[in-house]
Amino acid sequence: MNILDVYTKATPGPQNTVDIFKGEWSSRLPGQLEAGGAALFDDARIKWAVEMVGQIAGKKVLELGPLKAGHTYMLEKMGAASITSIEANSRAYLKCLLIKELFQLKAAHFLYGDFVEYLRANSQRFDICLASGVLYHMRNLAELIQLISNVSDTAIIWTHYYDEEILAKRADIWPKFSPGESAEYAGFNHTLYHYEYLTALNWQGFCGGSAEFSNWMSREDILNCLKHFGLKNIQIGLEDRQHPNGPCFTLVASRLNKLPEVNWLTAGRAKFQRLAARLKKKV
Repeated sequence: MNILDVYTKATPGPQNTVDIFKGEWSSRLPGQLEAGGAALFDDARIKWAVEMVGQIAGKKVLELGPLKAGHTYMLEKMGAASITSIEANSRAYLKCLLIKELFQLKAAHFLYGDFVEYLRANSQRFDICLASGVLYHMRNLAELIQLISNVSDTAIIWTHYYDEEILAKRADIWPKFSPGESAEYAGFNHTLYHYEYLTALNWQGFCGGSAEFSNWMSREDILNCLKHFGLKNIQIGLEDRQHPNGPCFTLVASRLNKLPEVNWLTAGRAKFQRLAARLKKKV
């Protein structure tokens, strides 16, 4: 490779910027930009979770593994006061900075590093911790769940989970797993299922964990682990047992006795008042 290969002679513009990582995008980007296909910038899982939480406006959010900042983008549009996003994959981190610049994200602050190490040393508290697509990339899920519970009373989680009945029928996934092994962490007994990334590690756009393998938990163990570390109020939604990459679910887990209720009447009235104000200005 010649150093001149990293220069461009194209006219500055959003697509030219996105094409720095051409072929590595998994996310579909807002507008007419050509990138990936996943709807992570308009994600139904995040919309559902925010409904369960009550609101995101004015909240201080910690985001683990932002990938390409799709959920970060959504949280900012929903009015989050601040979003601290931690990414260990250097290429994914640079994509996050690219998105921050392209879409002028003001509340988001991206940190490059291992979020487990951050959580171990962190003394800050957050209103919400978002951990979407990260649990099944961990080697010690129980530790991560404990660390999340230490920094926030409310967690939004999307993750795959181990279900032998479903996974054993998947010839493309099943060979990557090893038999379960008993494990214990901080008084929580559970089973871990070793998962090998194999050839996925050869792709520049790889978005898994930082080792050659991870450990999965069963659905039941994930829920019990959350409860063990105090996040006992759990709402489950948008579960997909036939997902191409294995069964998965979205959940909101909270230490609060009751998740905030959305006053839909008040919310509807406020929305109507904003619309009326805009129409009045046009008259």
